[in-house]
Amino acid sequence: MKKYTLIASATMGLESVVKDECKELGFENVTTFNGRVEFDGNEEDIVKANLHLRCADRVFVKMGEFKALTFDNLFENIKRIPWENIITVDGEFPISWVSSVKCKLFSKSDIQRIVKKAIVERLRMAYQTDELVETGAQYRVKIQAHNDIFLIMLDTSGEGLHKRGYRNLINEAPMKETMAAALVLLSRWKGGDRAMLDPMCGTGTIAIEAAMIARNVAPGVNRNFASEKWSIIPENLWVDLRDEAFSKEDYDKEVKIYASDLDEGTIEIARLNAIRAGVDEEIEFKCMNFLELENMAEKGCLITNPPYGDRLLDDDAVERLYGLMGDIFMMRFPKWSYYIITSYENFEKSFGKKATKNRKLYNGGIKCHYYQYYGAR
Repeated sequence: MKKYTLIASATMGLESVVKDECKELGFENVTTFNGRVEFDGNEEDIVKANLHLRCADRVFVKMGEFKALTFDNLFENIKRIPWENIITVDGEFPISWVSSVKCKLFSKSDIQRIVKKAIVERLRMAYQTDELVETGAQYRVKIQAHNDIFLIMLDTSGEGLHKRGYRNLINEAPMKETMAAALVLLSRWKGGDRAMLDPMCGTGTIAIEAAMIARNVAPGVNRNFASEKWSIIPENLWVDLRDEAFSKEDYDKEVKIYASDLDEGTIEIARLNAIRAGVDEEIEFKCMNFLELENMAEKGCLITNPPYGDRLLDDDAVERLYGLMGDIFMMRFPKWSYYIITSYENFEKSFGKKATKNRKLYNGGIKCHYYQYYGAR
């Protein structure tokens, strides 16, 4: 199999989580950069990364990286890339995404036009044809330029990896599945005799991702990817690695997950999402105010995404809510660990306790902190 440099793009703040995932999957030469993780891999690893990465946004093949100060530079560098090694003669190759920050070449439309022209010229020469019909598989090209350095990638995923396929119904201010999975992984909760609780669960994303992690359900196993139609990846590889993922699911481990929310309609959506994800038996959903919570186990892990920022603009209301959360959690769940994500800067003061640890994350583009309170071991 051929070796490639692969890229798992990641939300700012989650690069180290994605790096750990890549290492656990056995990928080699794993290196982190702002917003991405690079690693060496072959066609099998392209499939594995798409099926198994829980917190990455997409998986790309790195086609090139170079400095370009003029459009002639850009054209010649793009033309040198052996696109024919991946793109077939009938392949469709839209320049689907361009960013240019602090670069001499800043016109996105001109960059798109030049890159397209250079790839066309390269493929015409490689395939000795005047016409490229672009009716076959799709190979979306992404260009990311910063300080005149151009990073050129092909998108293997298609739709973002957060699109697991179970969440057709959402409420306002939904959290991406990739972020929800990261919150669970950062908590180190994996099921077993420790319970898990989300007392403000919304449509259930954190609870569902937790159940999938506990059961070792591969997040991409029930969806499709752009590279499934690429000729460089044998079709049986997708079948075999999906079968392998299914065979590693764990239905023997004890899993106790509790999720509640104030809104009855939202809880109903959460139940339906859990059914679609195949983890409805692992989660007990209830429509209730968090003030009514009762302790269901001596030790456990509470992970939640309470209202904040644009979701609840009144600072007084936020402070009251977080003060009540602190009182309820510490009084009724004294030995539990708490993991709470919010953009509210004075959270610890309102909550009434300084976090053991906090971590800066970006949830839906909003700068947040993930406050981590370690409970009894």
